[in-house]
Amino acid sequence: MYDKVIWPEQYDPKSSALYALNDIDVKAPPEVVWKLLVDAENWSSYFPPEDRVKILSGGSELALGARFSRVTVGFPMSLHVTEYEPFTRLAWETTVDGDETGSSAYHGWVITPTDDGCHVLTEETQQGPFFVEELGRRHPGALYRYHQDWVERLARAAEAEVAKPAA
Repeated sequence: MYDKVIWPEQYDPKSSALYALNDIDVKAPPEVVWKLLVDAENWSSYFPPEDRVKILSGGSELALGARFSRVTVGFPMSLHVTEYEPFTRLAWETTVDGDETGSSAYHGWVITPTDDGCHVLTEETQQGPFFVEELGRRHPGALYRYHQDWVERLARAAEAEVAKPAA
C-alpha cells in the first residue's frame, strides 16, 4: 500500500470539483526522482510543456514556502510550496493569475521506495469556476492525461539518469 497526498481540508477530493490520481513505478531511487521534481525551472528538460517555470522566492530548487510561477497550457499561475519532505513528499497550492473567481488547486507528489526503485504518485484537486469551465467542461480528462504524460516522462528521465555511466 502506498501513501497518498495529505490534503488540506479545503482541497479534499471528496469536496473538489476535479480530481486526478496518476502513479507509476520507477526503476530509480527516490533521490533521483526528487532531484528532478524540485528542479522546477528545468522541468522542461524531460517534460516540454513545463517550459515557463520560475522560482520567485530565491534559490534554484523548490523548498518549503517557496513561491514560483508557471504557465501551464497557456495560463499563467502562481504557486506556493506547502509541503516539503525530502525524497518523500512535495505539494503546492495554485491560483490562476488574473482569475477573479477564487479558483484554486492543490497538487501533491508522494515518492515511496520499492525493491527496485520507487513508486511515484501524484494527485491534484481543482475547484472553482475557472477550473470547472476550462478543465471540467472544455477539456474533460485533460488533467489526468497531462499528469499521466508527466509521470511517464519523469520516470523515463529518472531511469535515464541512473543508466548514465559514472564519470
